Amino acid sequence: MDKAQGPDHLDLSTLPEASRAEGWGSWLAELGLTAMADGNVALTGMLGLIQVASGVRLGRLVAPAQEIRPSGTRTRPAPLLVVLTLRSRGVLSRDGHVQYFAQNDLAVLDQGSEWRLRWSGDAKAIILEIPDDAISARLGRQRPRQPLVLGSSIAADMARSMLSVLGAQFDTLTQPDLAASEGALLDQICSAITSEADLDDGTMTPVQVAHYRRVAAAIDSRLNMPDLSLSDVAGTAGLSPRYVQRLFELQGDSFSRYVRQKRLERSRAALLDMSQNAVSIAQIAHRWGFASASHFSRSFRDAFGLSPRELREDNRLAPLPYAFRGSPGNAARPPTDTRIRQPAQRSVADETGLPEPAPGSDNTADFVLPARADTVHWGHISRSNPPVLFVPSGSVVRVETLTQHGGDDFARFIEGDPGAESVFRWTRDTKAVDRRGAGPMDASVFGRGAGEGFGVHICTGPIHVTGAEPGDVLEVEIIEIAPRPSANPLYKGKAFGSNASAWWGYQYNDPLQGTKRHETVTIFEVDLDRPDEARALYQYAWTPQTDPFGVEHPTMDYPGIPVDHTTVEHRDALKRIVVPARPHFGFVGVAPREADIVDSIPPGYFGGNIDNWRAGPGARVYLPVAVEGALLSIGDGHFSQGDGEINGTGLEMSLTGTVRVVLHKAGTDTVPQVRGLAGPIIETPEEWVIQSFSFENHLRDLGRSAQTDVYTRSSVDHALRNAFRQGRRFLMDVYSLTEDDAHALLSVAADFSVTQVADGNFGVHVTIRRSLFGPSETLMTS
Repeated sequence: MDKAQGPDHLDLSTLPEASRAEGWGSWLAELGLTAMADGNVALTGMLGLIQVASGVRLGRLVAPAQEIRPSGTRTRPAPLLVVLTLRSRGVLSRDGHVQYFAQNDLAVLDQGSEWRLRWSGDAKAIILEIPDDAISARLGRQRPRQPLVLGSSIAADMARSMLSVLGAQFDTLTQPDLAASEGALLDQICSAITSEADLDDGTMTPVQVAHYRRVAAAIDSRLNMPDLSLSDVAGTAGLSPRYVQRLFELQGDSFSRYVRQKRLERSRAALLDMSQNAVSIAQIAHRWGFASASHFSRSFRDAFGLSPRELREDNRLAPLPYAFRGSPGNAARPPTDTRIRQPAQRSVADETGLPEPAPGSDNTADFVLPARADTVHWGHISRSNPPVLFVPSGSVVRVETLTQHGGDDFARFIEGDPGAESVFRWTRDTKAVDRRGAGPMDASVFGRGAGEGFGVHICTGPIHVTGAEPGDVLEVEIIEIAPRPSANPLYKGKAFGSNASAWWGYQYNDPLQGTKRHETVTIFEVDLDRPDEARALYQYAWTPQTDPFGVEHPTMDYPGIPVDHTTVEHRDALKRIVVPARPHFGFVGVAPREADIVDSIPPGYFGGNIDNWRAGPGARVYLPVAVEGALLSIGDGHFSQGDGEINGTGLEMSLTGTVRVVLHKAGTDTVPQVRGLAGPIIETPEEWVIQSFSFENHLRDLGRSAQTDVYTRSSVDHALRNAFRQGRRFLMDVYSLTEDDAHALLSVAADFSVTQVADGNFGVHVTIRRSLFGPSETLMTS
């Protein structure tokens, strides 16, 4: 594995089923570990590794319940392993001695001894491997007796915090990042060990250990003295210089080497402190006892793998912790929207007396799910949203959807339509659907309203599919899609769509020379007598709009803002251009399990805002089920869209779809395309479309700030890599190709395309023609 820059990652979902156990074993072996899993649970999991020049290695493990133990391949003296369990609990044992650990506990393990660590459930853990020489520099020849779970000392708590931060930032962690924190982290871990553990080996007596700590404290308080000497420290500690020298020898260290390392670590901390950016590097070096700036720079690079200037520049260029788009950190608390928190068994009818979704009135649908204020959720998905409809597998459901862009032209999209009016109703006193996004309910970040607009889509649902459980696969067959006619008598026989060239689009920061950054809205018309084409009706430039609550919106920053058309100028657009229909729902998704309330914009393994126009009539979308009932939601109707969705939106339109939902139970002999499924796949009569993103599961992989960081960390390069891996896995699992055959076919006969660069989690999909595999593959798999 190449660890030259950032971490390497293994995601078992990208490997063929037959090679997953071997792949997991080989990566664990990198850390001197082997695993014994229950049944076939070892066939899922993720492991990332990064190493710095000192030999310190950091890993992040996400896996089902399993047991790990030393592989016995480590040379002696063996490294020390520190394991922080972020999720799950378990048992640590050695020679009949058992110690239990829980979430956020820190275990210390000697790779040269025999032990077993068992997680009882789905686990997430940070693993730090510390080479023997790094431990010896701090503990000498002493080692903690096993097994050891650190308690709540200050040093242990600080080590936990540092490891948690490194784990949360793991995907963008670089060698310089890890090197910069390495010294302080190891100091805290070793300090916790010496204060909490029974140390073995007897190299130093308890009295010598106490004297050594006194010497270390004397050094730490005088590091800024350039001429600090052994005799000075010995005098301060009340010991003879020869005895102090002997103490360092027992630790396998020397006085001069110890002092230099401590000074380097203090200097590094100052360089990382942004409040000291005005202090020169030479001043920092002198402050911590380095007489020569050039000597300091050389020593610093030798210790941390980069120069002091490079460290400071990297720190200055680090992204801000909060981006304009994405859920802020304080939105992670449970939502206060009582509609969301109602028990799932309640009726969807509310005090307005609206009827419940009804069985289908004809032979084309078993159920009809209308779009109205009590059957939609706006800007978010959630495992806590109560279902608005319960259906068995095989049901055909007619689902109405509303575009969140209805406010772009109220008269054409909303007026006269009871369902749309119930959703978009907004006066100076109240909104019919208050929460619009995954942000805080108190609008504490931008003051734009409940939810803050962190998530924009109006989704109909969720639909509970009877019997669906985590590990199953839900198939959503798109039978039919039709535009929702305008209910305004002035526009009878017409349907309307909107395209917003918006601030979040790829084009926004790249205007032509002589023009400024700007946003425009283009309204399209569909004559329902010719439902396969749309024509631009007019266009206007966005001007600041004031919503009914009195909040001004200089940009299109909040979904559903009603546009006052007396403040905008209509102009012609796209004359003589006819846009052919590519009707599809941009949002088809089940509820993810990792967070309670999730921004609707970034897609992921659960589907969601995929924005792939191939998911239209005649297609089937396969989604891995993550929560009981699946909780399927559908929305973000598009009359048409091109690959890339380059200006931020498609041709957004309210649509009504007829879908069939089919549940594929885990562990049964079912259709081959669901085998090993870890993310969305679209099946059409002619093609397989394997959909991937920059992060297949940003909620899991990016830590606590995932719903903000996904917007700043995504790249097409990451999405392409994941699409390649998922395409290879698909060919090997579904068609039994070898790895080399899959590589050849993907290059000569598959098409990799950018799905979208508008949704935070960028999308790339690989399209594989079914005819490649013989005439029978031109038919849909049943």
